[in-house]
Amino acid sequence: MNFFLETLQVMVLSIYYLLEAFVKLFIPTRRKNVAGEIVLISGAGSGIGRLMSLEFAKLGATLVLWDINQDGNKETARLVKENGGLRVYTYQCDCSNKTEIYRVADQVKREVGDVTILINNAGIVTGKKFMDSPDDLVQKTLEVNTLAHFWTYKAFLPAMMASNHGHLVSIASSAGLIGVNGLADYCASKFAAVGFAESIGLEMLASGKDGIKTTIVCPYFITTGMFDGCQSKWPRLLPILDSSYAAKKIVDAILKEQVYLVMPRSLYFVFGLKNISSKFGYLLGRYLGVTENWDHSKHF
Repeated sequence: MNFFLETLQVMVLSIYYLLEAFVKLFIPTRRKNVAGEIVLISGAGSGIGRLMSLEFAKLGATLVLWDINQDGNKETARLVKENGGLRVYTYQCDCSNKTEIYRVADQVKREVGDVTILINNAGIVTGKKFMDSPDDLVQKTLEVNTLAHFWTYKAFLPAMMASNHGHLVSIASSAGLIGVNGLADYCASKFAAVGFAESIGLEMLASGKDGIKTTIVCPYFITTGMFDGCQSKWPRLLPILDSSYAAKKIVDAILKEQVYLVMPRSLYFVFGLKNISSKFGYLLGRYLGVTENWDHSKHF
């Protein structure tokens, strides 16, 4: 196909996709049934991981809970069963350790079956300026927030590809789309997680594996304890997200097979404007408090 025909094809399809997206604004999206699906959630022992587990339990999914904190993980399992969850399995796993990820993944495949919805949720933050961050904590941040996604995909994606059925979910961050003062290593890890998830999603489509869906979640700060002390300069414009609300929105995005979920919606505007110029990006960051709000937070 020559340049003219390919360009014409892109223009026509672009108009079609824009019209399709516009129509979908007014037509409720059908939500898929996840009853019987095997859902693995890392970092399930607390916070968003626990709340997502409770949501999926209501939908009849089989839950595989991973966390380094065994007590927290067992508490999540207890709450899941109290809320009607019939099949729930807990595994202690250090997501900074590739060998342990592969070992526990093999155990899951033997004892539960092939994971069909993989939610990489485990994450850590150092909460220090880059030059004050110990090397070992920087490395661990990248291992948990980024490299763990590589190893879990390696472990569970082959079975999804064989059946052309599955869903890959990356709980990233708005800090994976815009830099934040005092979160250099965290931002780097989340930028990498977003890029990795996008690339694998495209790889699946190019390979004809359109039954494998991707959802990338980029929320602002959430009230999970991970960012205690963070405050929003303009809470009506850029609110700190309630954890229960965020968990429900994430699960709903998965059910709708939504590729991107950015919360709150005002961030779409911010991300668009920050690309105009670096100076404009800094000015916008100061206005929104992104350049200083981490300075008032609890450090880990």
